[in-house]
Amino acid sequence: MKFSEIVKKILYKYILRKKYYRSGKCNRCGACCKRIYVRHQKDTVKTEKEFEILKHLHPFYSYLTVIGQDEMGLVFKCNNFDEEKHICTIHKKRPGICRRYPDELIFSMGASLSEECGYKFKPIDKFKDILKNIEKKPLKSYIIFDK
Repeated sequence: MKFSEIVKKILYKYILRKKYYRSGKCNRCGACCKRIYVRHQKDTVKTEKEFEILKHLHPFYSYLTVIGQDEMGLVFKCNNFDEEKHICTIHKKRPGICRRYPDELIFSMGASLSEECGYKFKPIDKFKDILKNIEKKPLKSYIIFDK
C-alpha cells in the first residue's frame, strides 16, 4: 500500500470516522430528489403529523412533499427539482443536506444509491481484513448450562 493510500485510510477511518470511500460525481439523474426519506433523531419520519412539526423546526423540510409511505417511513420528493431540465432550481443556495449527498449514513438506514446515480461507495476495509480482526479477538468465556 502506498504512503498516500495509508494517509487517506487513516484520515477517513480514524479522523472522519467513515467506513466507505465515496467516488464519482452527480450526473443529474434526479433520483436523489425524487425519492427521499427524512431521518429525525434515530429513525425515519413515519407520520405526516411528525413531518408537520419538523417543517416548523427546519426550513429545509418545507421544500419537500409527501409522495407515499413504505415500511421505512414516509417518502418525499423535493419541489426544487426541475423534471424537464434535470436541475435543481436552487442549486447555488441548496441546503447542507443536499450538498453532502450522498452520505454513507444512507447505508446505515438500509437505503442504497439508485442505479442511475453517478456516485459509488467502496468499503475502506476489505471484508477479509475485517474477518481477520474478528478472528484475532479472544472469545469471552461463557458458562453453558446443560440439563
